[in-house]
Amino acid sequence: MDYDVRDLDLAPAGRRRIEWAAREMPVLELIRDRFAEEKPLSGARLSACLHITTETANLARTLQAGGADVVLTASNPLSTQDDVAAALVSYYEIPVFAIKGEDNDTYYAHIHAALDLEPHITMDDGADLVSTLHTDRTELMEKVVGGTEETTTGVIRLRAMANQGALGYPIVAVNDAMTKHLFDNRYGTGQSTLDGVVRATNVLVAGKTVVVAGYGWCSRGIAMRAEGLGGNVIVTEIDPLRALEAVMDGYRVMPMAEAAPQGDIFITSTGDINVIDIHHFEVMKDGAIVANSGHFNVEINIPGLEEMAGEEPRRVRPFVDEYVLPDGRHVYLLAEGRLVNLAAAEGHPSAVMDMSFANQSLCAEYMLNHAEELENTVYDVPEEIDEHIAKLKLESMGIKIDVLTEEQERYLASWQAGT
Repeated sequence: MDYDVRDLDLAPAGRRRIEWAAREMPVLELIRDRFAEEKPLSGARLSACLHITTETANLARTLQAGGADVVLTASNPLSTQDDVAAALVSYYEIPVFAIKGEDNDTYYAHIHAALDLEPHITMDDGADLVSTLHTDRTELMEKVVGGTEETTTGVIRLRAMANQGALGYPIVAVNDAMTKHLFDNRYGTGQSTLDGVVRATNVLVAGKTVVVAGYGWCSRGIAMRAEGLGGNVIVTEIDPLRALEAVMDGYRVMPMAEAAPQGDIFITSTGDINVIDIHHFEVMKDGAIVANSGHFNVEINIPGLEEMAGEEPRRVRPFVDEYVLPDGRHVYLLAEGRLVNLAAAEGHPSAVMDMSFANQSLCAEYMLNHAEELENTVYDVPEEIDEHIAKLKLESMGIKIDVLTEEQERYLASWQAGT
């Protein structure tokens, strides 16, 4: 088995953490049990470019139980948990190509290694695997029947490809499932992002002004958790509806140019470039902390910050780089501008990833069963899959809900009854 991980001696610790995460993932366990019995993915080759975490390990185990031949590579150079990667290779015989802190060349070499499997299904987190397949490995395209995408950023890229007629096979936008973005993006990103900021810096959030860029589902969660820790939250937005919602939720809303002199902690999660730019750094307070929770490290203009500082940053703590500006002010960049929740912490809690990876598993099965009738575009998760996962999650939590009576169903289906 070909693989590339940091150290196989880390495997025992990784296995224990994988098992710990599994305790919080009952829905995925139910799916894994069914997959082990029915083998719905039998014969399928599946290349997955995902964050190599304990939760991803349990997804890989589920796909393997379903009969798939699975290979994993990292979707971010700083998100890999090296002990988990080692455990997947040593105990579960799943090839992994991922090392935390790998350089850009190694990152893409690992993506190519995952594509060497000649996959029938791709599973992506940010669309780097898909874009590499469409640009550098086009000879493999005819073997691919479909794929899934986990992130907002990836879905944006894939919809752009589809709109330009460049997408070579159908892909299900797992990110857009209600059981994904309402929970994973909001509660998972919210908690894990603040966890990453606090682990990296050990600063007290209470009393600080926290500037949250964007008010999509991920940023909603970040704002919510920052407020919960006592932060005074400012939201910046370009969308009038989202800005209005942030105001109604009790946050101050203003352009980033106005927020920049006020903020103590800045967190981006928009999916766009240069959300924090040179003219924002020029007016920030001394000691401002800047972090990103979007998929790519482009939301903060790091080259511009480096040019302003003129000197290499000083690493003052793990994942904290100190930039000294010409007037003596200090700006602290967390996790090299990469996903702070995965680089400086452990990513989303297992309980919320339970639903996201249940979607991944069931959508892989759906793609194999329906690929021939699908066009080369981006599809929503089928509603029946979304609802099934929600029901399983409620059952696992011991929560029951009401069921409509026949009389209620008739009423809702009629139009004659009035005042």
